[in-house]
Amino acid sequence: MPPSEARPEIVALLCDANFQHFRETGAWSHRDGRLFSPEKREAVFKATRADLEELKSQHSRYLEYLRTHEEAPEAIQRFLAPFMEQLDEKNLGNAHSLMTEDERAEFDRLLKLMIEPALPFTPYTF
Repeated sequence: MPPSEARPEIVALLCDANFQHFRETGAWSHRDGRLFSPEKREAVFKATRADLEELKSQHSRYLEYLRTHEEAPEAIQRFLAPFMEQLDEKNLGNAHSLMTEDERAEFDRLLKLMIEPALPFTPYTF
């Protein structure tokens, strides 16, 4: 028998479940506080191992994203240090002019992580 595959609709429902609320009350709800409909409760109880493993995998990727987001200010300093060492007049514009296209892309990625707030955990995003 081939291994079962995760079902996106179940994984999405699990990603939106408030597990803390369930542990405290025994009632399934969305993260925004809305209670699950009877159909959604039934779907959660039919979650397979593959569904739960996919949830775990997505949540792990999200935690890695959050770690990267939190470390962005230090990462950008480490990234810029070699460029700043080459400059007499140390400013971001001069450092940027020394970068290759790939280095500029990495700088932009790190800068975006610093400027934009962290995204919420959503299914199939991370």
